[in-house]
Amino acid sequence: MGVLLLAGCGSDGGDDSAAPQVPVPDIPCAEGGQVRGSGSTAQQNAMSRWMQQYQLACPGVQLVYNPLGSGAGVAQFQRGASAFGGTDEALSAEDVEGTKEVCSGGQAIDLPMVGGPIAIGYNVPGVTGLVLDAPTLARVFDSRITRWNDPSIQRLNPGTQLPDLPVVPFHRTDDSGTTQNLNAYLKGAAPERWPYPAGKKWQAVGGESASGSDAVSSAVIQTDGAIGYFELSFAVKRKIDTVRIATGAAEPVAPSTTSASVGIAEARIAGTGKDLSLRFDYETSAEGAYPIVLVTYEIVCDTGNRPDSLPALKSFLTYTASEEGQEQLHSIHYAPLPASVAVQVREVVSTLS
Repeated sequence: MGVLLLAGCGSDGGDDSAAPQVPVPDIPCAEGGQVRGSGSTAQQNAMSRWMQQYQLACPGVQLVYNPLGSGAGVAQFQRGASAFGGTDEALSAEDVEGTKEVCSGGQAIDLPMVGGPIAIGYNVPGVTGLVLDAPTLARVFDSRITRWNDPSIQRLNPGTQLPDLPVVPFHRTDDSGTTQNLNAYLKGAAPERWPYPAGKKWQAVGGESASGSDAVSSAVIQTDGAIGYFELSFAVKRKIDTVRIATGAAEPVAPSTTSASVGIAEARIAGTGKDLSLRFDYETSAEGAYPIVLVTYEIVCDTGNRPDSLPALKSFLTYTASEEGQEQLHSIHYAPLPASVAVQVREVVSTLS
């Protein structure tokens, strides 16, 4: 089990004159306290970076994040074991109902905080810059397109010599927010081709499987003709070719932190009151908008937070949603929130009680 822990530390009395000087972020700190969070593994690296930076400015606050997965994060929050939870899917009405006991006089709300593209990685020898659209991608992952030189793929890639090679689609065996978001995209952008629910379980026909993005990306590398889905960082780290998505824009869109931010900006706030859950426009044809995106939410009590952790919780989440906090995400392959959404998140955080 991985635990990210940043605890306040005092001086050891040694000579720090030779220590490298690290810029200290300008953060309005809480005087002290401990903030525990748990949940989504997709945001684990972002949390690690934010905690390191926050600790430089606010050593009196202790921060803990346990990347147990979205479901466990929600469950821990509901039983009062954490001040915030991380989830790759907004809370259901049933989930919210289950938080009213721990949020005395209130309930949990969703605050979008971390964005990112879900890359479609492939291994087709001799083929780079592959373009697919939503209906074709749906047929590929549903094992209805079985060879790479299929006319549907050739039509989207004129001038490319596609091999007569079997298509080997890989999906996740584990319940996954990444799977849920890909399912939601295919169902939203190609409903006539994708009859499956937008859930965390993979239900399409055929294909191969592996547990976790790490294993799926490894399998794609090792298998000629393979195609799979995973967070962009896995494709970058392993130098896996990624699909450009034909959306109806002038040019097909490649996955990047910038194009994902543009895609997220096409979403609208679907929550009510202080809840800021998003509804994505999977059929967007906006220029430069990558449509297969994932947003991780921090779930917190709108009111009824524990007094001993509330000041530190508000300070930390204000920093993560700040311009400085969001701008750091590019360098670790996450997509910053659109500025308009980040402003709303900071406004809501300021009202937590």
